[in-house]
Amino acid sequence: MRLKKTYGSREVAALTGLTARQLQLWDASGLLSPAIPSHKTAAGGYTERRYTPIELFELLVLADLRRRGFTIHQLHQILRILQEQFGERLFDATGGGGSVQVLTDGREIYARTAGGAFFNLLKTPAQPLLVIGNEGLLKNLSSSLRPRAKKKKKLQTAD
Repeated sequence: MRLKKTYGSREVAALTGLTARQLQLWDASGLLSPAIPSHKTAAGGYTERRYTPIELFELLVLADLRRRGFTIHQLHQILRILQEQFGERLFDATGGGGSVQVLTDGREIYARTAGGAFFNLLKTPAQPLLVIGNEGLLKNLSSSLRPRAKKKKKLQTAD
């Protein structure tokens, strides 16, 4: 896939598996807003939202977390804590070379600092965890393209 400067909401929906309505709601709630918001045109219509490649990557990660059962409230919390406590965007913490790395065991979301301190972002984000044992159960959060399944056309038979 060749990176573009911006992606329209239709392209983002197709690449992430999210619906246009989900993108609209996530924008309105402040979860993740596009670099170029929709605005009214002189003709009375609206322009399409435009997302940067970094925003697309973050939407892929958020969509994956949502499919794994994390709530919208939890997604807001993860983004807020990454920004407030660590000064990082989700992109930086999930492969962009940031000072923290975000991990999951499928039930919780953790941040590991460059110094090795662990934090549970959903329960006690300000208190480092005492980690004993194998980190092998934790997986890096990352994204991959998951296009929406195309609707199957009904076959018409001649009777």
